[in-house]
Formats: sequence, structure tokens, C-alpha cells
Amino acid sequence: MADRYGGLAGQLGVGAWSWLLALRLIRVAGPRWRRALFACLVWATAGEIFLSLVWGLYTYRLGNIPFFIPPGHVFLFWLGVVFAPRVADLFVRGVAVLAIIYAGYACYSGFDTISILLVGLFLLCWTQAEGRRLYSLMLVMSLAVELYGTWVGNWAWHANVPYFGLTSNNPPLAAGAFYCMLDVLIALTARSIGFIAPSPPAGATVRQ
Repeated sequence: MADRYGGLAGQLGVGAWSWLLALRLIRVAGPRWRRALFACLVWATAGEIFLSLVWGLYTYRLGNIPFFIPPGHVFLFWLGVVFAPRVADLFVRGVAVLAIIYAGYACYSGFDTISILLVGLFLLCWTQAEGRRLYSLMLVMSLAVELYGTWVGNWAWHANVPYFGLTSNNPPLAAGAFYCMLDVLIALTARSIGFIAPSPPAGATVRQ
């Protein structure tokens, strides 16, 4: 809300608070978790620049990448990893089935044809059995973020997808596939620097 009604000053204020909180979270985390959070920060920033400023899928209210967006991805990733082990198998399967049904209907109806590709990307991530809980949860959590952000007017997805001749809802209901891909990139980066998966903060239990 501060970004929507506070202008650039409000956006910068929220951004400064978000960065301080994210850096605090990174500082108190263990070494393995800290590296994963840094990887999230880097990949999320690069992804935002590409998807918004280069590809032009969506545009933020002031035409920039708001200062609070990269640390926001860190918070969402952290929440996803902490809560994913508590997700039931029925939820995991249900999300996949509903995503497929929606994508088929949206593509047939023509109002959100990009979602057929996004659901395909989600299912590609979903084939990694060890990450299914995380990916399914992220698809739902990110949809909630997207619905809120577009509702208050912080950003908007364009009805026509540049270069592909596809259509997009505002937001596309499968937009969370991009968040799932972010999680995959974080995991690949984590493996490349010597560990398999991030360790959650004290008190959080992650199923191996």
C-alpha cells in the first residue's frame, strides 16, 4: 500500500525496510542457508529485469523494478522452504491437477494462453519428486502475492505477450511457475557451490 499511495518516497521507504529485514535474515542464517538466500537475491533480481524490462510481460507502476521486490523474493522463498515439509501429498497432487485443468480451459477460451506454457514449466519443475511440496506451495503462495499486487495496482501484466502472440490474464494464474523456476535455479546454484539443499533456521523442520 505504501508503494501504491506513497509515490517514489513510499516505494523507497518500503524498499529500505525490506532490505534491512532481508539482510538481517541472511546475517543470522547458517552458512548453507545464507548462500541459498544470496542465490535467491541474485537470480530474482536478474529474473525481474528480464521479465519486466526486457521481455515486457508486466510493468511496475513507476516503470522501474521497485527496491523492495528482490528482498521480497527472499522472504517468499524462505517461507516456502520452511512450510513446504508440512504440505500434504493431497495438496501437492491437487495443485498439479487444478493447474492443468485451468491451463487447458484458459488456452481453449483464449483469455490466458500463456498459462499453458507456464503450467508446462511448473510440471517440468514438478518432475523433481524431492521438490514437489515446495513447487506446489510456491505456485499457490505466489498467486496470492500476484493477485494482491495487481489488485492494489503495484504492477500489471500486459494482455498481449510480446513476441509470442499469446494472451495473459492480470495476473496469469500460473505466474507462480516463474517462482518455481527460481527455486530450481537456487537449488542448481546451491549444488554448484558444494551443498544440496538449504538448511532452514532453528526450529524449522525440513523433510529430507
